[in-house]
Amino acid sequence: MDAAPANARLARSARSGGTPIVGFLSDGTPYYAPIGRVVADSSHVACHLCGRLFRSVAAHLSSHGWSKAQYCEAFGLERGQSLEGADTRKLRSASFSARLVFESALRDGSARGRERARSGELTRQAAAAARGRQFPAQRRDRARTALSASARSRLAQANQERAIGRLAAKAAQVAHERGYASIGQLVRDGVGSGQSLAAISRASGLDKDWMSRHLPRLDPVLAVAATDRGQDARDARWLPPIRALGFPDVPSYLTQRHEVEHLSLNAIAGEVGLSFQVVKSAFARHGLSVSPHAGKRHAAQRRSAEVAASLGVESVQEYVDRCRTAGWSWRQIAAASGQPQTWLRRHTADQR
Repeated sequence: MDAAPANARLARSARSGGTPIVGFLSDGTPYYAPIGRVVADSSHVACHLCGRLFRSVAAHLSSHGWSKAQYCEAFGLERGQSLEGADTRKLRSASFSARLVFESALRDGSARGRERARSGELTRQAAAAARGRQFPAQRRDRARTALSASARSRLAQANQERAIGRLAAKAAQVAHERGYASIGQLVRDGVGSGQSLAAISRASGLDKDWMSRHLPRLDPVLAVAATDRGQDARDARWLPPIRALGFPDVPSYLTQRHEVEHLSLNAIAGEVGLSFQVVKSAFARHGLSVSPHAGKRHAAQRRSAEVAASLGVESVQEYVDRCRTAGWSWRQIAAASGQPQTWLRRHTADQR
């Protein structure tokens, strides 16, 4: 069903009763909609023979003494073309679904149809019926407008080349306005002075993400080099404090402080004199994982280990299990261990 603007205008005209004659068939019969097209809106379809709108033209054709097969052949439509509005098709589909549940004859017929489709019988019969028959105008129109896979590929490639051409022209304009021979020289100069790609973009009057988005398409090698240098530039502020602490680089410092010594991100930020967000960004940049509440968790684990050692067991869980097996109450266990009942209960629950 064609939903082009021209069809919408014809549908509005038909609804108002002023549909003009579009042409005449070879026997002189006038028609009010283009050959090979179905004029419709969401609810109604225009009849080629009289121009009026109906929910179902197929049901209306008997008033003209025509069958659907004659109608489709005369007006260049596919034999399977629906002559109902979209709303009518939805209602019919819902009704048919309900009938499939309650009417065994419909279920049996549907099953036979699906089996014929799976076996290929329907395809063979359709090919045999179409052999020697001219394609209707509707199918010829679709064939003219359809693009082959190779044509779509060529179109996509052409669009991509045009997009890259526009980017290259924009980059050349920006470089020329700032006194550089090319965008590559502008970026190399900016990165060499310690600027990030975002800073270079802003200084060039562009969106801050323009360089990071488009430089890989304009110059992939330069984009990789600029990104690596950009990471080095972000680490530059870290080097004075961490080297004073005896660390050669940022990853080794973060690993030691967070994973080994269990310092939180806030504690690390305070030690090196940087913000929490800068520290968090460094973890992500170097592919390091962050453990929430690292200091508190480590302190809790250390306390549990110390209590277990003072009680002469491998773990607090083991001690509690022994006492509970012996019939001790939580109050007795707390008194014997010197630990609060709530701590013992919470600790053993965490171990389960």
